[in-house]
Amino acid sequence: MKEYSLGTSREQVFGMFPERSIKKLQLGESQLAGVRIGEQIFVFQAFCPHRGAPLVQGNINGLGEIICALHEYRFDLATGEVRAGSCGDLKVYQTRIESDGLKIVIS
Repeated sequence: MKEYSLGTSREQVFGMFPERSIKKLQLGESQLAGVRIGEQIFVFQAFCPHRGAPLVQGNINGLGEIICALHEYRFDLATGEVRAGSCGDLKVYQTRIESDGLKIVIS
């Protein structure tokens, strides 16, 4: 298990993640994606577990799900559970925003 830090303050982190804009992240050897909804940041695997489509091209709906642009599979951002489609769940990573930035745990 490894913990990564992004930014140096809450304000800087929120600036790095504009509301509902999916961003690519490279943390060590891991290619991930992240999105902010309100004051919560979700980090997840960068590619859809169904056919490997890049999830940075996906959309976020009002239910807190990411929708893959390729086949419209939907995944819960908090748990990674597949909500529409037939494939494995999306891998999601623990995050927390602290006064000195965003912490992401990769296991």
